[in-house]
Amino acid sequence: MKTNIAVFFGGRSTEHEISVISANQAMHAINRDRFNVTPIYISKDGRWYTGDALFDIKEYKYPKALIAKCKEVYMRPIHGDYKLYSVKKPMFGSDVVSNIDVVIPILHGSNGEDGIFEGVLETIGIPYAGCNTLSSANGMDKITMKMILQANDIPVVKYVWFTDKQWRAQRDEQIKKIEEKIGYPVIVKPANLGSSVGISRAADRETLISAVETASRYSTRIIVEMMVDNLQEINCSVLGDCDEYTMSVLEEPIKSGEFLTYEDKYVGGTKGAKGMQASQKRIPAELPENETERIKYLAGETFRVLSCHGVSRVDVIVDSKTRDIYVNEINTIPGSLSFYLWEATGLKFDQLMERLVQLALKRNREMSHKTVSYDQNIFAMGGGVKGGIKK
Repeated sequence: MKTNIAVFFGGRSTEHEISVISANQAMHAINRDRFNVTPIYISKDGRWYTGDALFDIKEYKYPKALIAKCKEVYMRPIHGDYKLYSVKKPMFGSDVVSNIDVVIPILHGSNGEDGIFEGVLETIGIPYAGCNTLSSANGMDKITMKMILQANDIPVVKYVWFTDKQWRAQRDEQIKKIEEKIGYPVIVKPANLGSSVGISRAADRETLISAVETASRYSTRIIVEMMVDNLQEINCSVLGDCDEYTMSVLEEPIKSGEFLTYEDKYVGGTKGAKGMQASQKRIPAELPENETERIKYLAGETFRVLSCHGVSRVDVIVDSKTRDIYVNEINTIPGSLSFYLWEATGLKFDQLMERLVQLALKRNREMSHKTVSYDQNIFAMGGGVKGGIKK
């Protein structure tokens, strides 16, 4: 029998459209001789839909018309219930739309890549591809990620972080800290967004204030980082789990300004957004062998110490004058699932998708052997009443 894969995408995120593109690429790459595919689109207001129209990227130009062709669905948050149910119950017959064996989440950004959706899947207990709740949350939050990397001797640039409330209440103190610890120029980012959304460069106090105001529209936590002069950006994808993983060839994205913009990543000078593979890049990156190996090592270490799983992309920055290398961030659900890097490494897209399914099933088997509760009833043994009310 074929394995039934559910691909979740869309979501309540500023990266909604990019998720749709990545998911459609992935769904069309899955080998239909071996797998059945159920697309599950999460709309911008958080409703779930399924239907064959979701396989056609052209349908997304008209969201209301697309949703009208689909069926609204849900899953029950009950451990072991892997069924997909129809919101509208039929007058006769079952309300089960399909049985799911494995979930592949392709939800970029907040409410999907940050561990929230992964927590739902873990509550149900269904096998799913990619990072778990903890590693997703740590990988998504640029502040927490840098703290973990620093603690494991992985180089990151100097940074300062604060909340939007701290900024409003202590703006002068935060500016002073930035100027003393980092100096200008700096780059200002929302802590938990990807795709270069809300990111600005600041060369002085006036532009710093404006950049923080921009970032605070998207996140309650803001990070301000040292801007590396003569910046060279290099990306490496990692595939596997934190105990056994492999690294892809490297890519050097071609940016139009001082850092990669949303348009650099997803439009890339083509007609219409086509995902990360449409952006301008050099594959493999033209680097000395020792730097290539160093970057691959740091990418693997980042994947390992964050306890990642599935496929991720680690972005590093190189100072082209000093040749110092810093890990910038990890994308735990990378745009286009970094399939173009794996194809350049020798792994075809359909093989990548099959590998993700295998990793999901393997993790689920391993977790099934872990103890999650004691087969004891402390209430029957007279326990559990300490401090309680005696009648």
